[in-house]
Amino acid sequence: MNEPKRTADFGFETVDRPEKARRVRAVFDSVAGSYDLMNDLMSLGVHRLWKQFTLAVAGLRPGQCALDVAGGTGDLAIGLARQVGRDGCVVLSDVNRAMLERGRDRLLDHGIAGNVECVVADAEALPFEDESFDAVTIGFGLRNVTDKAAALASMHRVLKPGGQLLVLEFSKPTLPGLGAICDLYSFNVLPILGAVVARDSASYRYLAESIRMHPDQETLLEMLRTAGFAQARYHNLSGGIVALHRGVKI
Repeated sequence: MNEPKRTADFGFETVDRPEKARRVRAVFDSVAGSYDLMNDLMSLGVHRLWKQFTLAVAGLRPGQCALDVAGGTGDLAIGLARQVGRDGCVVLSDVNRAMLERGRDRLLDHGIAGNVECVVADAEALPFEDESFDAVTIGFGLRNVTDKAAALASMHRVLKPGGQLLVLEFSKPTLPGLGAICDLYSFNVLPILGAVVARDSASYRYLAESIRMHPDQETLLEMLRTAGFAQARYHNLSGGIVALHRGVKI
């Protein structure tokens, strides 16, 4: 019987699993205050289009319930709350309390309060009952999870039969030469932006490294299937810089 893996990638480093969890929390504690501004600067605002596409694919109906895992400052949760309406429910969850507090503030700023709950939760062991949600989303969070297989299994567990998982994440560029351009930008420009805007170049160096260490499109697709998701497929966005993976619980 194979022993469970005791290490995980933290960027280009290999560390003990508890150490990765601790370091990831420290990264997001550091960047929480500038996270939204940095997202706009890093992607030139294109992250908003990627999230709009995710919400369009989600296509939730009024009265349904959704969970946004590792939801940070609430971009997807805001859109999900508008889809499900007052009779529906959305849970915004994140393992990092500082990020979740930013998300709660942004929800209030957008006039969203009654149908959204904010919960500190680990993606690998979600504290919700089986078959609770019609949809689960995770946007740019899976690559920071220590045990991705455990997180996918946990998200599968809390979905209702027929419910869908949507994973929006950086991936492997498919256009010739685009990968080299992305690496040049990620490893040279992002740390400088992080130093100037967030006063933290190290955290953005880690984020660049975590993008390159994340499974490619086909590998993540197989991980969804292994976790029990049917009809698994993905959409490449911006030449594969980002991919949206979708799976359905049957």
